Amino acid sequence: MSPVNSPSVVVEATNLSKIYNQTPVVNKLNLTIESGCFCGILGPNGAGKTTTLRMFIGHCPIDDGKLLILGQSMPDNASLVRESVGVVPQMDNLDPDFTVKENLYVYGRFFGLSTSVLKQRIDDLLDFSSLHDKADSKISELSGGMRRRLTLARALINKPKLLILDEPTTGLDPQARQAIWQKLRELKKQGLTLILTTHYMEEAERLCDRVIVMDHGKVMADAPPKQLISEQIESHVLEVHTADDSLLEQLKQDASIARFEKSGDIDFFYGNKLKYALDVLEQSTHDDYLFRPANLEDVFIKLTGRDLRE
Repeated sequence: MSPVNSPSVVVEATNLSKIYNQTPVVNKLNLTIESGCFCGILGPNGAGKTTTLRMFIGHCPIDDGKLLILGQSMPDNASLVRESVGVVPQMDNLDPDFTVKENLYVYGRFFGLSTSVLKQRIDDLLDFSSLHDKADSKISELSGGMRRRLTLARALINKPKLLILDEPTTGLDPQARQAIWQKLRELKKQGLTLILTTHYMEEAERLCDRVIVMDHGKVMADAPPKQLISEQIESHVLEVHTADDSLLEQLKQDASIARFEKSGDIDFFYGNKLKYALDVLEQSTHDDYLFRPANLEDVFIKLTGRDLRE
């Protein structure tokens, strides 16, 4: 089979649906992702993110609708499409019996790459992932950050046109997370199309040039991060912790408050200036509060709610 071309539209889903136990998990999803886009897909547990990604790579049957990946109809052309897609799963699935270099070599052979081609690609990927000095190490000798960098390198062995990352930095410390972020930025600069799912709102806000918020199998919002924040949420948030009723009543007199929410012992005031409320707090003895610009997490909570999903 010939490799797929590089169309301007990498993902095109039309009324894409998946139903489990008579419940729509992906519900008539309409989505287009263009070549070179770094797209984040956010949503609470059960929103349909993972099922959507599994349909993208042909690991989950489609119940209804139409899906084109790299211009190829899915799932009919799943094998062909997978030749041009790289996947970084949420959980590492590296072979513990092999060294770093052997993990890359064996995976590359799955794509039919010759030994001579693999030698050069492995050398390049060891440089890219800063793992040259660990090439002959077993997986058990690697730190969590090293294993994630190796998993990313392995996903690039076939020089994919689309890279799918399912929560790639979960469980990593800040230094390791920043290292992965830098590698993903490099791939973006090279023109690779990336699709990222993450529960770290800061990660999506910093990396993605487009963010899709999903819930109940549908797209709730779709725009660049800054645009989502400016269009979906008030400009500032005042978080007041463990305030008594009399103080709350005073704060609520601020005419610039657009919305108010309570979660546990934290009261959230959403608005623009909130100057009156801040003056009340400054004149009181209550100092357990935070005034900050709104962020992507505020948008996410507004669109999907504060209820815990497990």
